[in-house]
Amino acid sequence: MIHFNRPFLTGKETEYIRQAVADGKISGNGEFTHRCQEFFEKRCGFRKCLLTTSCTDALEMAAILSGVGPGDEVIVPSYTFVSSALAFVRQGATVVFADSRADEPNVDAAQIEALVTPRTRVIVPVHYAGCACDMDAIMDIAGRHNLIVVEDAAQAIESFWRGRPLGGIGHMACFSFHETKNVISGEGGMLVVNDERFLRRAEIIWEKGTNRAEFFRGEVNKYGWVDVGSSFLPSEIVSAFLWAQLEHIDEIQSARRRIWERYYDFFSGFSPKAVRLGLPKIPDGATNNAHMFYLLFPDLVSRTDFISKMRAQDILCVFHYLPLHSSEFYLRYAKEHAPSAPVPASLPNCDRYADTLVRLPLYCGLGTDQDKVLAAAKEALS
Repeated sequence: MIHFNRPFLTGKETEYIRQAVADGKISGNGEFTHRCQEFFEKRCGFRKCLLTTSCTDALEMAAILSGVGPGDEVIVPSYTFVSSALAFVRQGATVVFADSRADEPNVDAAQIEALVTPRTRVIVPVHYAGCACDMDAIMDIAGRHNLIVVEDAAQAIESFWRGRPLGGIGHMACFSFHETKNVISGEGGMLVVNDERFLRRAEIIWEKGTNRAEFFRGEVNKYGWVDVGSSFLPSEIVSAFLWAQLEHIDEIQSARRRIWERYYDFFSGFSPKAVRLGLPKIPDGATNNAHMFYLLFPDLVSRTDFISKMRAQDILCVFHYLPLHSSEFYLRYAKEHAPSAPVPASLPNCDRYADTLVRLPLYCGLGTDQDKVLAAAKEALS
């Protein structure tokens, strides 16, 4: 079976985990945590980085820091993973769903302003497939309406918008190191804080609502409970694993780009008579971090047929998100807790991507198995 994803190991992961254990500091916020956080602060110019146990946790921290609560609204694309919305729903805010662009799955920035009301507090752009949303337009809207922008950069490590790293443009940003991402720690994430207003409180929330980190730096002579928070920081074992990946980030990215480019070259030159395919679009100003390669089919039937034929050849291709605006939970939640929330019956572009997008296997180490994927795809589409 050729899987959709296989975790890539550099060979140093277990060595660094053993080192963390031998050092006697495995509970978190130790040497490997500091190395990883400083890596991103220096490489990307992020103001403050805090590793978390997942991107979901990073989003929940951002939701707390944004100060949203009942009566507030947060604009989120419907074509995204549930965590992008759930973090703000947990704070009692009302999620207002935005549609995708017609030409690629990212949120349509041109539609965002029409969704802004006096109750809007936050915009959450999700950089789908590691390709940037139109951050110039989004930051302009946020500036004019005094809104907070939280970039969901779960898939966007090492990707840029007009020369600026994704995650470094909004007031806050959230990354994922889940095993399906470019660099991994099994489960893991990171909150990036770019706005000075949130710097000190972010660390307190990260440390279970205490000023413990300040105590360990010698800035206070004792620490205590000073705010809300939770156990968001990962163990040193997780951070040690991640550090082994970060040491090889350039090698990993080069390998993934070669695989992505080979897919793109193949399907650009392949025109099956039976079905018209759409290919990924990299918007002007955005870069490609080779997080995923997807195809767009004309309809649900042809996509389902393709996935079935590929599976018959032991190749696992997968569809992606189901629209959040029509999910069972949100329809029930909106009715019970946010009756004034605009719940669209349809977001046509989001609904179309949900029915037609399929992801091909893409991971370091795919190697000659990519030949099999391409041969099987050619046969399935012919």
